[in-house]
Amino acid sequence: MIAVLQGITAVILLQLAFAVWNASRLPVLGAQYREGPAGPESEQQRQEAAGAADTKYRLESAASQAPAISVLIPARDEAANITACLNSVLACSTAGRPVEIIVLDDRSSDGTAALAAAAGGARTQVLAGAALPEGWAGKCHACAQLAEAAAGEWLLFLDADIRLQPQALSAALAAAGLQGSGLITGFPRQLTGSWLERLAVPLMMFTIICHLPVPLVRRSRDPRFVAAHGGFMLIHRDSYQRCGGHSGIRNQLVDDMALARAVKLAGEPVTLADITEHTEMRMYHNAGEVWRGYRKNIYAGLGRKPLLLLGVLLFYSLLYVFPVIAALWNIVTGLTPALLWAGAAIAAGAAVKRTADAAGRQPFWHCMLLPAAIVSLIAIAAASWRGGVSGQGYIWKGRRYR
Repeated sequence: MIAVLQGITAVILLQLAFAVWNASRLPVLGAQYREGPAGPESEQQRQEAAGAADTKYRLESAASQAPAISVLIPARDEAANITACLNSVLACSTAGRPVEIIVLDDRSSDGTAALAAAAGGARTQVLAGAALPEGWAGKCHACAQLAEAAAGEWLLFLDADIRLQPQALSAALAAAGLQGSGLITGFPRQLTGSWLERLAVPLMMFTIICHLPVPLVRRSRDPRFVAAHGGFMLIHRDSYQRCGGHSGIRNQLVDDMALARAVKLAGEPVTLADITEHTEMRMYHNAGEVWRGYRKNIYAGLGRKPLLLLGVLLFYSLLYVFPVIAALWNIVTGLTPALLWAGAAIAAGAAVKRTADAAGRQPFWHCMLLPAAIVSLIAIAAASWRGGVSGQGYIWKGRRYR
């Protein structure tokens, strides 16, 4: 057992080194990117690029020629969220540059449309969504309708549960100007309340920081090197059309990842940015919502590949759950050397989790929850697999998907 725990500790320390490096490469929304398609830039080059972009935007603003941005919010039964979401969007500064705000009420039953109209006033369009056609996922259909109605050069798809900080749209426009085309996305700072939220929701950032080389999201054209969060998807209109938009991924449950892959396959740039300074959201409000939301996404997000799902879960279990079991066993049996190595593995795992949590602006103590978080992930993933292979499917916001 000592040799096994030593090997696990060594693997986790390698994972920690990668996570620390990877988190440092995450570009900040609105700031110049640390790396471009041609490789690392010098500090002087980055400063010159930022200065040129600032000058360009000042001139464009003065001439009222800045690219317009359309803020597009699909909303189905979002009465609890839509007012606060729109208030945060309307409070954003854009330095006088034109902004269009459109909400699509996706046949809600809770008064979402009326609340959106009251909160948005004259600055917001509220559209009535059409009936869901056969073969479409609900959010894809809503976003496709929004894109068709939008007039902006850049389209910013926001979930109704997101909240923007006052400089968020300015930062988004700055990032858009630096990139020029393609997609810019990121993971908002996640607010959690219930126990399952604290366990499961931060694992989104954990998986990115631990496994996806962030620079390759932008530098590589391989669609496997991609990550996205549907709560914040900023895409150039031309890039949206070239990749097929939401029509091209109409039946995808994990629409954000599918759209990001489509953008890459179309030869357009994709940037995964740190947007936690400018956005926050509470995706779910209780354990039931967490369970249903992740159950819908996990198996589909892995391409419905059971062996891949099994391999990921076994890998996580070995690294982050087995040392806890070994520690408890050795406390009972009194095998001190093995207990020390089990403790080392647990501490190294907590350090990895803390690195990811820091990137997502999560509380420090969340890093101690990693073993329990992995156990919860295994349970939800098993349910997700059962829903996919049994034909039972998944229910989300009153609609059944298979």
